[in-house]
Amino acid sequence: MTEAARIREIPYNYTSFSDREIVIRFLGEAQWAVLNRLRRERRTGRSARMLFEVLGDMWVVTRNPYLQDDLLENPRRWRSLTRALHHRLDGIVERAGDNALALELAEAARRAVREFEAWLPRQQTLRQAALKRLARVTRRDNIDFGGLARVSHVTDATDWRVEFPFVVITPDSEAEIQPVVQACIDLGLTIIPRGGGTGYTGSAVPLFSDTAVINTEKLEGLG
Repeated sequence: MTEAARIREIPYNYTSFSDREIVIRFLGEAQWAVLNRLRRERRTGRSARMLFEVLGDMWVVTRNPYLQDDLLENPRRWRSLTRALHHRLDGIVERAGDNALALELAEAARRAVREFEAWLPRQQTLRQAALKRLARVTRRDNIDFGGLARVSHVTDATDWRVEFPFVVITPDSEAEIQPVVQACIDLGLTIIPRGGGTGYTGSAVPLFSDTAVINTEKLEGLG
């Protein structure tokens, strides 16, 4: 099978990212090379599919804010998902036997799953801290961590999607802008000011997952 034919082997990948990009994001570039070496040697097949299932499950959650909201509201469902990921990895390790490269790949995947396992609860903690800080300077209704707000602010007219913003803030007045910006700085967030999102330069596209988009549409009548 050619490299080109393998672009979409990872399940649930409805994004513009290739399998290579997803593997590198989770496991690192060295592990992409290991995976391809094992496949060339025909030392993996079923294990590769199991690995792609693990990566696919993690990818679809990290790229879908609606799923994130659902899992945050249902901790039991989150625990069930992460247990299933570890179970698949156990199967990969069992099939690897004494294959050092396969075991190396499995260990890299295990580290990625552990990081993923800690990631969503950490997001919940960060949201609580951000809400507490931002609520001092603007109404709570203006602070949105929800899927709809984040999906609506992931891109502009370029339709270029890199990272979903962490939070979307819609200040009520010009007077709120400075304290909102200061709060975001205090929280260590990357800041993107955004109007209607009609630009074609990508300047409103978040490049980092810890981004706060400050939507200024409410202020359009000030000028």
